[in-house]
Amino acid sequence: MSRRPPRFNYERRLLGGFLAAALPAFAALVALALHVLGPSAAALAGLGAVALATTALALALQRRAVFPLYTVANLLEALREGDYSLRGSRARRGDAVGEVVWEINALAQTLRDQRLAVEEKSAQLGKVVAALDLAVLSFDAEGFLGLANPAAERLLGRSFAELEGRSAQALGLSPFLGGNGARVVEHAFPGGSGRWEIRHARFRADGRPHDLLVISDLSRALREEERLAWQRLLRVLGHELNNSLAPIRSMAATVADVLGRDPLPEDWQDDARSGLGVIADRTDALARFMGRYTQLARLPPPSPREVAFDELALRVARLEQRQPVQVAPGPPVNARLDPDQIEQALINLLRNAVDAAAPEGGQVALDWREETGWLLVEISDEGPGLPASGNLFVPFFTTKPGGSGIGLVLARQIVEQHGGSLVLQNRTDRSGCIARLRLPLAQGGLLR
Repeated sequence: MSRRPPRFNYERRLLGGFLAAALPAFAALVALALHVLGPSAAALAGLGAVALATTALALALQRRAVFPLYTVANLLEALREGDYSLRGSRARRGDAVGEVVWEINALAQTLRDQRLAVEEKSAQLGKVVAALDLAVLSFDAEGFLGLANPAAERLLGRSFAELEGRSAQALGLSPFLGGNGARVVEHAFPGGSGRWEIRHARFRADGRPHDLLVISDLSRALREEERLAWQRLLRVLGHELNNSLAPIRSMAATVADVLGRDPLPEDWQDDARSGLGVIADRTDALARFMGRYTQLARLPPPSPREVAFDELALRVARLEQRQPVQVAPGPPVNARLDPDQIEQALINLLRNAVDAAAPEGGQVALDWREETGWLLVEISDEGPGLPASGNLFVPFFTTKPGGSGIGLVLARQIVEQHGGSLVLQNRTDRSGCIARLRLPLAQGGLLR
């Protein structure tokens, strides 16, 4: 709301000053006229005309002095409003008002150039951030989202129009706003799950602290490791095939040589029977190997339905006959999942746990719980712990005599097809390993 102008503002004081400056001359003129002409009508008329002319001249001088100030005020108002296109027309050197207008014009040009530079850099930065595969999110001092690039929109499964103004807690990102630096976490976002590197930093805007999150998918960084894993897999396949085909080829040649003799040797039947037996054994072994490979490669997509998970877990624990599995009493939970596949994953994990714990005389435990939108299942053993190898999830890699090398791979594939994750870690309280299986609350999720 504009304030009421003062009674004696600058313009009135200026007019009063002009009139006061002319007052001594006017008084002298009055005295001279009265002395020469006396108090006649002609003298009074002349003095009135002079008074009017003096007042008119004072008003003209007032307008001439005030007009440049209004021009300067309009220019400054335009600068305050962010309009740097206006220019004063009386900018010239060697003139007091002209100097002021010239400096204001120069300031407007400088501010315009600076704003254009900032806008160009902001646009360039916006293009760079939009082109990044990294998810970039900015939260204000109250924890509400103010910026998200397209990668963040894909990660959170929503457009920025839907995300803007939502709190970090509502988006499930509040746990990542503490601390600085980078950390690697296993997490399931609406746009994908897996291992993520999350970087958090704080910055100030408008004098208040803000939070910046940069989330990157480590799957790309691990593609080279995946390629190496496939190379190792192909070496395993080639080794297994060669182990079977070499004796088959050798024994087939031996039998052909025996049967090609004329006359046949007396023990040709024994030689033929022995050779064919070797061929049959190796063929069966190769068939079993390819059957395991087919089981891994042709895992069907899950067919989820509502299942009482606590009953499923107890049933799986009772299937292990070599030693009892200690089942911690978990909450009764109905989960929407494929019971056959999840049961197979749990069987594989429990079998591995018993294989590790039994030679050490250790125990195997199974428990489950809900944890912030997830069903967390833990299978722990008191075995020797994980071997120092990065090949645990490489198909057909095994450290157990007679092991198939597909149990862990199949379990993880089942869990990931359900949108969850499977992590193996050594225990910190004692020797042994913990398998953590996480299933998200999605597509109906867990129902009580």
